[in-house]
Amino acid sequence: MSIAMPLQQPKERLEHHHTTELTAHERRNGDAAAHRRTSDIQDDDDEPMPKRKKIRSSTSHLKIVPETLELRELFKAKAQQFAEKLDHSKPFNKTQLQTWSMQLLGEMSMPEKYSGFAAVLIGNFFWRRQFLATPFERRMLLLPHCLKHAEGCPAEYTEFGLDCERCGACRIAGCKGRAERLGYKVLVAEGSPIVLKIIVGGYVDGILGVACLNVLEKAIDKVLIAGVPSYAVPLHSGDCHNTSLDESWIWEVLDKYEPMPDQRLTGYVSVMRAANRLFDDHFDRLLPRVRSKTPEAAATPLGKTEDIAYDWLRNGGKRFRPFITLAAYDAATGGTCLKNFDSSAQPFEFPDSVARVAMSIEAFHKASLVHDDIEDDDLFRYGRETLHRTHGLGPAINVGDHLIGLGYKLITAARTASNLSPLPEGEGTAALPSDVACDVLERMAAAHLKLCDGQGAEMFWQQNPTLDFTPRDALQIYALKTSPAFEAALFAGLRMAGSVEKYESMIGPFCRHVGIGFQILNDLKDWRGDNDNKMVAGQDALALRPTIMMALAWQAANAEQRQLMQRCYFDREEEDAIRLARLRRLYEELGVFEKAERLIEKSRDRAELLADEVESDDIRQLLYFLVDTVMADEQDKDPRDSMPKPTSVLHPLPVTTA
Repeated sequence: MSIAMPLQQPKERLEHHHTTELTAHERRNGDAAAHRRTSDIQDDDDEPMPKRKKIRSSTSHLKIVPETLELRELFKAKAQQFAEKLDHSKPFNKTQLQTWSMQLLGEMSMPEKYSGFAAVLIGNFFWRRQFLATPFERRMLLLPHCLKHAEGCPAEYTEFGLDCERCGACRIAGCKGRAERLGYKVLVAEGSPIVLKIIVGGYVDGILGVACLNVLEKAIDKVLIAGVPSYAVPLHSGDCHNTSLDESWIWEVLDKYEPMPDQRLTGYVSVMRAANRLFDDHFDRLLPRVRSKTPEAAATPLGKTEDIAYDWLRNGGKRFRPFITLAAYDAATGGTCLKNFDSSAQPFEFPDSVARVAMSIEAFHKASLVHDDIEDDDLFRYGRETLHRTHGLGPAINVGDHLIGLGYKLITAARTASNLSPLPEGEGTAALPSDVACDVLERMAAAHLKLCDGQGAEMFWQQNPTLDFTPRDALQIYALKTSPAFEAALFAGLRMAGSVEKYESMIGPFCRHVGIGFQILNDLKDWRGDNDNKMVAGQDALALRPTIMMALAWQAANAEQRQLMQRCYFDREEEDAIRLARLRRLYEELGVFEKAERLIEKSRDRAELLADEVESDDIRQLLYFLVDTVMADEQDKDPRDSMPKPTSVLHPLPVTTA
């Protein structure tokens, strides 16, 4: 699990060949830059960084653990020697780690099948000193549930994973007890969203993790890309049934603490924590209540709307859009928060004006979700019932409108000198210039209009549904519904830092590709159930929403298959489970899931090409991070692996995926 995100890479010089023919859609949307093809990469440094773009294909054949302890120990010794020769002043990316892994295999004359194992060990020793310099109380021990005694385990799963009873029937209890006595936070679960939440909450600065190589590879793109030093102990197999490990490898680092004279963590976790604190620590000060200041006032008819709106804004979600705004502002002003994170120091705080604009992005976003849930009659959001189901249709519409008003209020407060309730003097109360606030408001308004256009197109289609719906139609709706919020968040952060003239032509197309990829990924998630939002698998198909999956299937289907699609979508007399099962099988026959994955990769590649051209190292790295994060699949589960269970709400057990 010891893989770090790339920071401050040398700027890649790309020689592009331009395609001469573009579709009408691409000409209308100015996508020419996104269609440039990379023909060669040169770098002025002695050791050029590997090409950013990478081929993402199945790597299961490269994740074989050496069969004997003797061979595993040999790998560990060689990996330690290899890592000692590396430049530890520069973090690395996944591609660089893979390159190092192949170099080590070459030196050892070992087959390629061990490359995943070698990569984990190199990463371990690259970060070992950083991990050992993390105090015990700032570390987390992450154990997989497959280490538990499979038969007769008395423990139950909670929202945070396995609630170990310490019965002594398996190895989990021994590791867990010893770590907890040292001060570790211990999590017996395979659920990266929970892990990331704990990290972002500010409780953990280092991870000692046990997992199979497949899970460790997926850990790169989420938890560790945020810059948390980690040390991994690979399981001997990935079959998740009474597996084994080299337990002594845990004890080698578990109780060791070796402080470094100048410990610095570099990664976006510091900015994530700052975004989290806006809602957890500073919310009441940045956005004080007016009509619901006391529980008694909140319970009155006059205070109820504000109370519900504030609760909805403050709780739930990943706060990713506020993070984008803060990270963009930080990157455009020198990356102070990013580069100077130190767990022993006071947390970095952004100016109130910047903080309030970041919060406004979330207010507008949460408002759109309230209205979207009403329009789609969704059942769940953030793991709880949607507002219109708990409070009624009219009150929910009103709460959404109230949240829009809060967004405007926050931007206005960022512009005024009084700043509602400012910090003490000298602690970052600078107000936004009026022209900056106006530019931010203009971009917010444009995003709001695009969102309404996209959502409106979807609803008007549902009034007169037809399966004669092209992939281009679906992608146009996706671009309008999803991308504008990312665009507004990125623009706001850059604009508050200064002029955005040199980034203006990049922001829109970049966010469009990222937003489209994100929405297609959500389509795939819908076929397995999504514990964060829509927890019923196949809900989009049941609700007859115009998705890319529907469009791809209709485009590829023959006459007989189209008749079957018509029955699956429109024959309401048949049970939902049967309709979804038939539709899933048809999607598999037509290769819809694979085509959707390829579209995600296409969006990713186009976004990365745009990021390649950004001159600022800090901003370019942020764009890469956004691509990796927004389009990272958080579930180690193919949507085709299991049949949906529409008769009940799905509550999947936690699985480590990041």
